[in-house]
Amino acid sequence: MKHLRESALPGIPTMENLFHLADHRDESFARRCVWISGPVIVGAGPSGLATAALLRDQGVPFVVLEKTDCIASLWQKRTYDRLKLHLPKQFCQLPKLPFPEDFPEYPTKRQFIDYLEAYARRFDINPQFKECVQSARYDETSGLWRVRTVSTAGGSRVEVEYICRWLIVATGENAECVTPDLEGLAEFGGDVMHACEYKSGEKFAEKKVLVVGCGNSGMEVSLDLCNHNASPAMVVRDSVHVLPREVLGKSTFELAVLLMKWFPLWLVDNLLLILAWLVIGNVEKYGLKRPSVGPMELKNTKGKTPVLDIGALAKIRSGRIKVVPGIKKFSHSQVELVNGEKHDVDSVILATGYRSNVPSWLKESEFFSKDGLPKSPFPNGWKGNSGLYAVGFTRRGLSGASSDAIKIAQDIGKEWKEEMGQKKTSTPTHRRCISQF
Repeated sequence: MKHLRESALPGIPTMENLFHLADHRDESFARRCVWISGPVIVGAGPSGLATAALLRDQGVPFVVLEKTDCIASLWQKRTYDRLKLHLPKQFCQLPKLPFPEDFPEYPTKRQFIDYLEAYARRFDINPQFKECVQSARYDETSGLWRVRTVSTAGGSRVEVEYICRWLIVATGENAECVTPDLEGLAEFGGDVMHACEYKSGEKFAEKKVLVVGCGNSGMEVSLDLCNHNASPAMVVRDSVHVLPREVLGKSTFELAVLLMKWFPLWLVDNLLLILAWLVIGNVEKYGLKRPSVGPMELKNTKGKTPVLDIGALAKIRSGRIKVVPGIKKFSHSQVELVNGEKHDVDSVILATGYRSNVPSWLKESEFFSKDGLPKSPFPNGWKGNSGLYAVGFTRRGLSGASSDAIKIAQDIGKEWKEEMGQKKTSTPTHRRCISQF
């Protein structure tokens, strides 16, 4: 075993504590144990990158663990080709690096990925790719987090246990697809995919496609199918707010943010709905019933984002996109709706959203709820107990993630500098405390 010096810094593990961790290991698990002197960040999406960059700025070492082979895997691997940012770029940039001036107001998917890759290079963020976290739990005896992973980098399977004082959960609200249990879908026989697998409507030309879901993804997929000469029908089971993306050349979201500085939320919502009615008219006659709660209040309380229309509504008005009610059941090449109608269908695309995967690996129940989101609402959902943090769970998009990242980096940075000030020692970013066991 490699020698590990005992630390005199408060809160830093002693050799005795680390050997205690090793002695109480699960024999079926790790072959390596790695001590991290700073935090472990789980997830290399925009939230994880923003936090890492700000920690770098504070002089705090860190390790980023990412289960895929790239940063921002949601954007790189699970989004459709036509995707653009729904909000103006100033609301989507990460801390300390604005978008290039020549980028359009609504950057494309490729431009956003290029921006994130430049961000990682700028702040020297080098995640441990293909490292999937199996579990993370707090060890009360040592006062440390134990993060167990399986690494498949290099083609071989290596099990690793990271030991650290701080754990930052940056896997986000959209870590895994939500696939509903629909009666008869197994007998349908046609193509069925989640929207995360959808890239373009090109292969659906001349086909009848049922799009299940009417959020931003469902609307955009339906629009893209139309543009590729498919015949989409969009399932609208619940109420939905549809707003114009812009009002008089001004971003609707930017306008809402401006209004909320001066007026209460209920009044802002009423103003937005009046403007929406003036710009896009009454959408309820097309089967798009509005919720009783206003769009901004619904987003803040339930995390349900209003649809920002970029052309789908015109296709609905023209009949190119059909709006249909909920699904009763599927049969071979057909769907029966709750109103009794039956439609022939060639393919089904499930635009049914995403959810957090935190409950599957984080062994903790005080800070996170069973649905994988912090129990405390924004702006207090970024910090738990025992060095546990969450970034990117605000239901407020990239601006909310940036807000979390700033608080987390400042909090850890302050503690780190206080400890370093008590004893001036040079500690490696990480070292293997038990090389083989």
